[in-house]
Amino acid sequence: MGQPVVAGVDGSPSSLDAVETAAHEAELHGVGLRLVHAFGQSSPHVPPAGPPWSPTAAGVRELIDGTLAEAERRARHTAPRVEIARDVTLGEPSTVLEIASRAASLVVIGSHDRSVVGGLLLGSTAGHLAAHGHCPVLVVRGRRAPADPVLLAVDDAPASAGAVAFAFAEARLHGAVLMALHVCRPGSADAYDGPADPPFVTYDRNHLLDHAERVLDAALAGHRQRYPDVTVRHRPVVGRVRRTLIEASASARFLVVGARGRGGFTGLLPGSVSQAVLHHARCPVAVVRDRRE
Repeated sequence: MGQPVVAGVDGSPSSLDAVETAAHEAELHGVGLRLVHAFGQSSPHVPPAGPPWSPTAAGVRELIDGTLAEAERRARHTAPRVEIARDVTLGEPSTVLEIASRAASLVVIGSHDRSVVGGLLLGSTAGHLAAHGHCPVLVVRGRRAPADPVLLAVDDAPASAGAVAFAFAEARLHGAVLMALHVCRPGSADAYDGPADPPFVTYDRNHLLDHAERVLDAALAGHRQRYPDVTVRHRPVVGRVRRTLIEASASARFLVVGARGRGGFTGLLPGSVSQAVLHHARCPVAVVRDRRE
C-alpha cells in the first residue's frame, strides 16, 4: 500500500467536507486515510480551563476525541473499506500538515467562504502548504459536481509538469474528462510576432491562440500515451489568467494548478494567481508543487 491521504481535521463543517473528499480519494488510490488534528495556540476549540498546549487539560481530550470520532464516522460512511488512522499533534496547523505531507500522497483541507478553516486562516495554511508541502494539496471549496471535467491550468513553464501528471491520474481514477486550459494574456510577450516594441503594437489574437495550442500540445504529449483511456479536451483562451480560471472553475469537478517558488501560478504573494484561485475558485483546488524544488 502506498502513502496515505492526509486530512486536516478541526471539527468545522468545511474540514468534515475535506474528510469525506479525502476518504474518497484514499479509496480511489487504494491507500489509507490519516486524520490529523493540530492542537496548538491557534485552535479555536481550546477550553479556557486549561493551558492551550496541553491535550490532557480538563475537557480537551474529550473534545479532541469527539472531533476525531465524528471525522472518522464521516470517513467510514464515505469509504467503508479504507484503513483509517488518527493523529493528534501539538503545533501550528500549517507546520504540522507540512510535516505530515512528507509521508503523504495527498493532503486535503477545508475552506470557508471567509477564507478560514475553523481557526486556521486559509491564506496561511493553504498558502503555506501550496508553497512548502511535499505532496499535492487539495483545498475543498465551492461546489462538487461529479459529472464535470477535471480542469487543468497549463503553464508554459516546467513547473506545471507535476500538475499535468496529477490531473491525468485523477481524471482516470474519477472516470472524468480532462479539460486542459492555457491562458495567454494580450499584454504578454507571446502576443507579438516580430521585433517591434510590444507597447506600440496591436496584438494578434490568432497568434496567441496558436501559441496556446502549442503550449497545450507540448505539455500533454507524453501523458496522452500514458493515459490512453482519458478523454482530453483543449481550451486555449486569450484573457486575464485569474478571471478566466475562476470563471472556468464554475463548471469543473476540481481545478489543478502547478506551483513553483516564484511567479507563474504560485508566487503565493497577495494577488497571485494561486491565492486568487485558493480564495475564489468555485470548485475544489489542487495545487501541485514542482518536485524539483
